[in-house]
Amino acid sequence: MKFTHLDNDGEAYMVDVTAKTPTVREATAVGKVTASPTVMQALRDGTVPKGDVLAVARIAGISAAKRVPDLLPLAHTIGVHGAAVDLSLEEDHVAITATVRTADRTGVEMEALTAVTVAALAIVDMVKGVDRSAAIEDCKIIAKSGGRSGDWKRPVD
Repeated sequence: MKFTHLDNDGEAYMVDVTAKTPTVREATAVGKVTASPTVMQALRDGTVPKGDVLAVARIAGISAAKRVPDLLPLAHTIGVHGAAVDLSLEEDHVAITATVRTADRTGVEMEALTAVTVAALAIVDMVKGVDRSAAIEDCKIIAKSGGRSGDWKRPVD
């Protein structure tokens, strides 16, 4: 298997995408934050002392999607033309879904995954004063479209 980010000497480099034609691309990632019944009730009641957890997590995720090249050294700086972070309160966890879109030369999978993980980090940060047992779980890309490799969907578990 040839790694795209390693040269013939095994040294890391940023892949040159200059000659690629920009195309519309989209990626969706999911994850969750599991939490105690006490935390879940505080989220439902809006009584977490640090404030509106879901609003902060949503904005944190969207902001993070635009900062991927600052975090991942070989990631390209691309235009994030659309980013949505959806959060839902389930029985024992907060479900997080992020969808990112661009019209650029490379995909937005890392942007979607970063949006999910940073939204999850924001949730854990805001609820740790209520209960330190909150945990980030099951972060993964579930779909991507566009680009040379075409569309892909993760098989259902």
